[in-house]
Amino acid sequence: MRQVYTVLDKIKEILRANGITKTVTFGDITQVDLNKTSIFPLAHVIFGNVTFQDRIMSASIRILCLDVVDVTKEKQDEDMMFGNNNLQDILNTQLQVINDIQQEMRRGSAFSDNFQITTNVVAEPFLDNFENQLAGWGMTVNIEVPNNELSLC
Repeated sequence: MRQVYTVLDKIKEILRANGITKTVTFGDITQVDLNKTSIFPLAHVIFGNVTFQDRIMSASIRILCLDVVDVTKEKQDEDMMFGNNNLQDILNTQLQVINDIQQEMRRGSAFSDNFQITTNVVAEPFLDNFENQLAGWGMTVNIEVPNNELSLC
């Protein structure tokens, strides 16, 4: 059975092709060395529950897309909307990463390869959830893949 590898490889392929994400990681987010600034922007994949149906497996996958917030040392008092950091830039680019992957699984080659999102996608922003001021977006999707590796012979 290779479904876990197949799903992870497809997600990694899509994330690396976007031109934004530098690193794709998997597993427990607390095990990733988030203090290394050279690995950002980063996408992290977490497997959830898998539901078996007739010839279909539906996997719940959580994808976090994040980057390091850089704070400007020179305070800018004129524009309080955009502040003194790159937070809006991060939210903008990482939302694009989320949009790219969900679009790819709805209409692109991933859909053609039978990696199909079966639910609406809700992107959730997060700010300062980690020790080095990371920000970005997360989404949880259900992805259906064929369950055809078992022979009844």
